[in-house]
Amino acid sequence: MTRRQRLMATLRGEQVDRPPVSFYELNGLDENPGDNDPFNIYSHPSWRPLIDLAREKTDRIVMRGVPCQSASPDPIEAVSVTDSVVRHGSRFVTRRVRAGKRVLTSRTRHDPDVNTVWTEEHLLKDAGDLRAFLDIPPPDPNGTVDTRGVLRTEATLGGTGIAMIDTPDPLCLAASLFGMADYTVIAMTERALFHRLLERFASTLLPKTQAVAEALPGRLWRIYGPEYAAPPYLPPALFREYVGRYVTPMIAAIHAGGGYARIHSHGNLKVILDDIAAMGADGLDPVEPPPQGDVELSYVRRHYGAGMVLFGNLEASDIENLPTALFAEKVKRALAEGTSGSGRGFVLMPSACPLGRQLSPLAMQNYEKIIEIVEEQ
Repeated sequence: MTRRQRLMATLRGEQVDRPPVSFYELNGLDENPGDNDPFNIYSHPSWRPLIDLAREKTDRIVMRGVPCQSASPDPIEAVSVTDSVVRHGSRFVTRRVRAGKRVLTSRTRHDPDVNTVWTEEHLLKDAGDLRAFLDIPPPDPNGTVDTRGVLRTEATLGGTGIAMIDTPDPLCLAASLFGMADYTVIAMTERALFHRLLERFASTLLPKTQAVAEALPGRLWRIYGPEYAAPPYLPPALFREYVGRYVTPMIAAIHAGGGYARIHSHGNLKVILDDIAAMGADGLDPVEPPPQGDVELSYVRRHYGAGMVLFGNLEASDIENLPTALFAEKVKRALAEGTSGSGRGFVLMPSACPLGRQLSPLAMQNYEKIIEIVEEQ
């Protein structure tokens, strides 16, 4: 089987020659060792062997957003004024949104040796800020989708993998406007007000999902954001309110286009698994093992594997820290549990990837061990 055939057969629940293996964000296409931008960690020579390994050996799942005039993954892109400055080597981005008599401000920091963006100040601090934000007219929900990026990616990948359409859910756009403490308090105590925010984002996200699913039928999607309502942040009843109510129509739109909807949710899963299944999800990642999560992969496979392809269940921290002999046992266990009994399919995959500029020799050895063990299947 080609790598693309293996992945598509897995999504359909068909028999494959071996379980697919993905390195998640690392795909050997998006990482550019030749880019000398100071914020590109992949320019360090230590990354090149892993980039080559991902390109040559993994079943590549390349995440792609689909631009749309009316719905951006950035909830304030259309209404903010942005200032960017590099200071002491780090990039600081300040964004300001005028909302009535208020000026709402957010600030992020990107350090050159860490592949992440830290939010130092969130846009919304309290319910008053939220009310002011809701008074800003929402964008027109009707917009043209741009499919060229997905189609170019698929042409480049050929038989080596697939493009996966990547989208936030309304909760992700809403919760990320707040610091975590403020978000949980408002989500618990201002439910009607918080639903207004979710409905604002759903009013553009759902039409966009419908348009993209029609324009790009039959693709795998990843919907991220549901973890914001998973325990310990919120109780299961609010997961149903804030995720189920808004994501279920998105999944229905994806299915109408013959696509496959994968839910992304880190951390605890056990008490929300029924709700994820009830939404009609076709896949779930990263199914983190305890103690990062609260349920074993074997349990999820046994109770939910008939309806969902499971993606996981390797921890990025184990890749970076476990001696290779011990890490190999975790890889073998994940493969055994992920393929046990009857089920729709399993993709071996880490929960994330290292973020530092220099990849350690141990991490490289552990990535190589993943491939070695999978190829023995």
